[in-house]
Amino acid sequence: MSRWDNGTYNESYTSFLLVGFPGMREARALLVLPFLSLYLVILFTNALVIHTVASQRSLHQPMYLLIALLLAVNICAATTVLPAMLFSFSTRFNRISLSQCLGQMFCIYFLVSMDCNILLVMALDRYVAICYPLRYPEIVTGQLLAGLVGLAVTRSTCIVAPVVVLASRVRFCRSEVIHHFACEHMALMKLSCGDISLNKTVGLIIRTFNRVVDMLLLGASYSRIIHAAFKISSGGARAKALNTCGSHLLVIFTVYSSTMSSSIVYRVARTASQDVHNLLSAFYLLLPCLVNPIIYGARTKEIRQHLVRSFLCVGP
Repeated sequence: MSRWDNGTYNESYTSFLLVGFPGMREARALLVLPFLSLYLVILFTNALVIHTVASQRSLHQPMYLLIALLLAVNICAATTVLPAMLFSFSTRFNRISLSQCLGQMFCIYFLVSMDCNILLVMALDRYVAICYPLRYPEIVTGQLLAGLVGLAVTRSTCIVAPVVVLASRVRFCRSEVIHHFACEHMALMKLSCGDISLNKTVGLIIRTFNRVVDMLLLGASYSRIIHAAFKISSGGARAKALNTCGSHLLVIFTVYSSTMSSSIVYRVARTASQDVHNLLSAFYLLLPCLVNPIIYGARTKEIRQHLVRSFLCVGP
């Protein structure tokens, strides 16, 4: 889109070319097979655990339903990015409108935020289950669970919406080429030709504030949970409680370390190539999607038993 502004000709692009891994140039088609394989593994492993939870009535409990919801978010996050990226790598058709770009940006950050918020709901669920086991069925009801999930959706929307709304008001005139495989916020902001200090400040404040709040809530919950677990007299019950918490803590570490490492490296390693930044973005978006179902499928005894039984039933 072009326009005259105060006698000066200004151009603001309303569509862009997504060029992921620009350093590979013509060899980008070679990335199709590894990323397609990764996408299929993510779909299969997450869907397998979700199907197991959905098909087994004994697993229709808050903890397992939250695990299934987390893995469903994983599938959505991978699907938001990978199919379009694979299509652009294989056909070289990689043009995207500004509205589509902002929509993809919202979906990516919303789903990443939902991951974190579901982990907070899981922490609350485990806190009540281990610290108040006798009152757990009357406290953690389906109505409370639905309310907490609704709160997670609302919080995720409130975290992401200001960043996307501010991005929609920016004028992009430096280039129409986004050196990224998806509409990541800072990759798009590099194309701006105006003052984006407000965008950077708001984004940094929102991200920092929410990460600090998340860490405080998770730290407080799991410190109380672990303290209560060690006070359980039954060795079997204590081991089960600690194993369950261990699975959740592994997932928390995976999700938060990947997102935080990407943010830190993006700001510190400014001299790194754009391909490195692309790889880090893929890492923080896709690593939780790949690892979470493996952690819950292998470490959660009840889910693991049903998975083993299912494989034995379909075996020769």
